[in-house]
Amino acid sequence: MSTSWKFGLAALGLVIAAGYALAQMPSGDQSMHGRMGEMSSDDGKGPMQGHHRMMQEMTQRMHGKGQHGMMMQSAQPTMPGQGAFGAIQDIVGILAADPSTDWSKVNIEALREHLIDMSEVTLKAVANERKLENGIEIAVTGEGRTLDAIKRMVPAHARELAKTGWGATTEDLPNGVKFTVTSTDPKQITKIKGLGFMGIMVQGGHHQLHHLAMAKGEFGAHQH
Repeated sequence: MSTSWKFGLAALGLVIAAGYALAQMPSGDQSMHGRMGEMSSDDGKGPMQGHHRMMQEMTQRMHGKGQHGMMMQSAQPTMPGQGAFGAIQDIVGILAADPSTDWSKVNIEALREHLIDMSEVTLKAVANERKLENGIEIAVTGEGRTLDAIKRMVPAHARELAKTGWGATTEDLPNGVKFTVTSTDPKQITKIKGLGFMGIMVQGGHHQLHHLAMAKGEFGAHQH
């Protein structure tokens, strides 16, 4: 058998194999069928070059689909679905990763109670603000569980704010706490007024450290 015949038979076999592979592909990819004609077209490139070009395109498409499938399979949800749940999950992860954790002292319930307080103050407390010449005075009020949370959280936070250089004091009200925050620096006074109640409540980097200390049993939920 001559070399040209062998070459022709080999090319024919590749065309048949490619056709079978195309038949197995989803309908959206069968636009590749249009390439089959190019393999046998008399454009001076020959059937082998046409087949080679088509196989390259098939490989690129299959590779792209494979990467997409891997990305879809590797994607995992990261959000816990609820803020307090996520905060507790974060703390438990830290405790579990620390070989020095004394599990006999761990108190996750204390942290949970504190997070409930945070939710009550953030979402349910009423904050009536009055601008002062040197800061702001806020009547933070509520009832029931919210009132209890206000009386625990606001005075404790005022003590932390005093460490920042701001003046921060609290006074008991029948249904809450009067919270006064002041400064002698004009820029800080403007900042205090702009922050308002909740902006002031989130000041400082002590919250996360206190959450960890609560979970470790180092102090209770009624301490901030």
